[in-house]
This record gives sequence, C-alpha cells and structure tokens, in this order.
Amino acid sequence: MPQTLAVEFFAPGVRLITLQRPQALNALNTQLLSELAAELADAQADDGTRAVVLTGSRKAFAAGADINEMAERNLVGILNDPRQAAWQAITHFNKPLIAAVNGFALGGGCELAMHADIIIAGEDARFGQPEINLGIMPGAGGTQRLLRAVGKSMAMQMVLTGEPIGARHAQRAGLVSEVTQPEFTVERALHIARNIAGKAPLAVRLAKEALLKAMDTDLASGLRFERHAFTVLAGTRDRDEGIRAFQEKRTPTFTGQ
Repeated sequence: MPQTLAVEFFAPGVRLITLQRPQALNALNTQLLSELAAELADAQADDGTRAVVLTGSRKAFAAGADINEMAERNLVGILNDPRQAAWQAITHFNKPLIAAVNGFALGGGCELAMHADIIIAGEDARFGQPEINLGIMPGAGGTQRLLRAVGKSMAMQMVLTGEPIGARHAQRAGLVSEVTQPEFTVERALHIARNIAGKAPLAVRLAKEALLKAMDTDLASGLRFERHAFTVLAGTRDRDEGIRAFQEKRTPTFTGQ
C-alpha cells in the first residue's frame, strides 16, 4: 500500500494517481518516486487500465526534488541514486499518461509533468527548472524534453535563469495542451482519459509510439514506422469492429484484439 500516493479507479479503465506529500509540496523523494514507479508498472501490466491521470494538490503538482534528502548525498550517493531506476521505469510507461497540474511544477516536478503525454494545467500553474540556483542543472530529462517541447530559446531561458513561466505562457510555448480553472483541472484530465480509454487499446499504443518516434528519429524512419503500425492495425479485430460500428451508427466495443 503506497504511503505517498493515493490511487483511484474510474470506468472505463482510468486510474488516477495523486501525489501526497503535502508537508513538502509533493517534493520527489526516493520513497515517492519508487512508489510511483511501482504503481505505473502495475498499471502497465493491468489490461483493465487504459489511461492514467497523474496529479498533485491544488497548491503544488510537485515542487521539485527533496532538497533535504539531496543534501545528504555525496558524489558516490548521487552516482548510485536509487531514484534513477524509478525515473527509468516512469520513462518507459507505454500507456497514455495525462498530467493534471495545479500550482508549482518545478525542477523534478516539471520533469515529471513532461513525462506525461498530455499536460492539462490550472490557471495558477507554474512550470520551471530552477536547479541552476542550487549550482546544479536538471538531471531527469529536463534539458532534453523541455527543449523539444518549447524550443531552444525558451528552454535556454528557463534552464539558465531558473525563472518559471505561467500556465498561459506554457501553453503558448507548446508545453501545455489546455489551461483550465484550477478547480476543474483534474476533472478535465479525467474526461480526456475516459475518452482515450474508450478507444482501441492497440491503436492507442501504436499511435502514441509513432508520435514519440517523431521526436527522436528522422522523418523517413518515422514514416516507415507509421506505415508498419498502420498495416498491423489493419489486421486487428478492433479495426473491423470500428468500421462495423461506424456503418451501423453505434458506439464500438473494443477488446484490444
């Protein structure tokens, strides 16, 4: 039973994970990251889970790494940091992941949000990579994912100054897909997750993989993967069900086959 997370289930196939370290603004310590990695591994292995929403509190999605825990580590401790394995597990989660962000998403919190496929932000959300103020730099994908999301100039400004940006700025820059009133952020993310969870699971998985390949491969390779995935899906039962449901003017029932 996780101690730093709350987990709820919603039909059809949606799992809501809420970070719960309110006394530390959901700072990402080893325990929280390990429990989150384990929960995502469980969600990935569960055929009944088709989409996951990740959120924090109204005040903070996650305000960064746990500085007190970080201060206790020397160079050897950093090189053997058990959190690295947790970050790897989070990185390789292959089902749709939606982040519902209110308040602070700083440092590791911003990096965690960027692991999501879709980010829904409340009007009060603040995104930043302030590690430079501690004499360090982002170390959980912040430099790589941020540049891909917002471009070189904005990423350089955020990382080198440590200054955060607001939700509307983040949306204009391409980091966030939607901005809502803070009280509706989780509700909106759950609505999107339910929508995705009702689609054909194989099509969702391959579509996500194809989109991610567009970020780290050349166009020709990406197009080859897309054509291959399209061909694979053409032979599935869900494809036949989708076409029949369209012709019969009814909602399709997808089985993941």
